[in-house]
Amino acid sequence: MKPLTLDEVEGVGTVSRPRLLDLFCCAGGTGMGYHRAGFDVVGVDINPQPHYPFEFHQGDALEYLAAHGHEFDAIHASPPCQAFTNARKLQGNTHPDLIAPVRAMLVALELPWVIENVVGAPLISPVLLCGSMFDGLRVYRHRLFEANFPIAVPTHPSHVAKNTKMGRPPKADEFMHVVGHFSGVPEARIAMGIEWMGQSGLREAIPPAYTEYIGRQLTDWLTTTEEETTDAA
Repeated sequence: MKPLTLDEVEGVGTVSRPRLLDLFCCAGGTGMGYHRAGFDVVGVDINPQPHYPFEFHQGDALEYLAAHGHEFDAIHASPPCQAFTNARKLQGNTHPDLIAPVRAMLVALELPWVIENVVGAPLISPVLLCGSMFDGLRVYRHRLFEANFPIAVPTHPSHVAKNTKMGRPPKADEFMHVVGHFSGVPEARIAMGIEWMGQSGLREAIPPAYTEYIGRQLTDWLTTTEEETTDAA
């Protein structure tokens, strides 16, 4: 799937764009995908995000959701994933599981929503996305997406390319493993389809192609729902 360029997205003129709240936004990989799909994006994160490319509010995501969630047309949440990673299992560390409280608040708002997390997280009937599903990406980076609207499940190609060893820059025929204190930030930007982040942002991000794919389906769902509501009236 070829992503929209920034010029194509911003060339929509005066057409009203739906607003999407990007919770636990980090440096904006998720938000950029929804932006390319046609949304005005507002990000919230507990940590400063000086490179976040859209409107940003620093603060507690759950508190912001409680106070402002009703102001948006859709919501995406990427709660911290450390509780479900292999590193946590190996090291025996404990981290908060925010998925259940986030889900409960989203359900109560009765808006379309998405929760994203790593494989192993307790998501309900999630769709799995992989970098091999998208043209131009050179990471596998499996991520799960739970939503309260239908998301088509794309074909998952076989992992033909070798994954480079953890932390090392990739060879020409390899996919990259963008984790930890990896080497090769320029290569990681190309592999992830993210041109504005440094090392710390890249290792936490998902490729914008993932949420552009979901966002286009969300746009269609919002349009269909609006038309059905209008016809019923």
